[in-house]
Amino acid sequence: MESLKYPIGRFQTGKTYTMAETQSQIQTISALPSKLFNIVNPLSASQLETPYRPGGWTVTQTVHHVVDSHMNAYIRFKLALTEDNPFIKPYEEALWAELADGKGAPLDWSLQLLKYLHLRWVMLLNSLTETELQRTYFHPETKRVFALQEVVAMYAWHSEHHYEHIHQLCLREGWILE
Repeated sequence: MESLKYPIGRFQTGKTYTMAETQSQIQTISALPSKLFNIVNPLSASQLETPYRPGGWTVTQTVHHVVDSHMNAYIRFKLALTEDNPFIKPYEEALWAELADGKGAPLDWSLQLLKYLHLRWVMLLNSLTETELQRTYFHPETKRVFALQEVVAMYAWHSEHHYEHIHQLCLREGWILE
């Protein structure tokens, strides 16, 4: 079950990153909208409603979750860049996935939203200096201060993590061949 939940492993917190690593992670974030589109576009309606693991979200819910999460991340970046170590607002991602737009909105809405959100987010990320990447926010659930440079790494991981949920499902079900 661990490999179904964490197909690329768990994110390792507390590491530091070079600017070259951060640039690579930004590229991972930048690539996600087209990667997700390419993997989900050929799927049928019933395939899109298949959970990526027992008890997990459907492909559709997973894509909607990525958009919800990355919208929150974008706002958190802007807060950290314009305020001094702001407290960020956590949200109940599992409950968001159960709302009407998390289950029933057309997938294309989230794919389009993700495309344009990532264009703005990546533009912002690419503009950041090393000093700006050291700006922080405080997460009240984890009771931890996060530097933006680590958050870039976390969302690059998050991008690959959920892409691989869908990719591995497609491989297991024989919907795609590698």
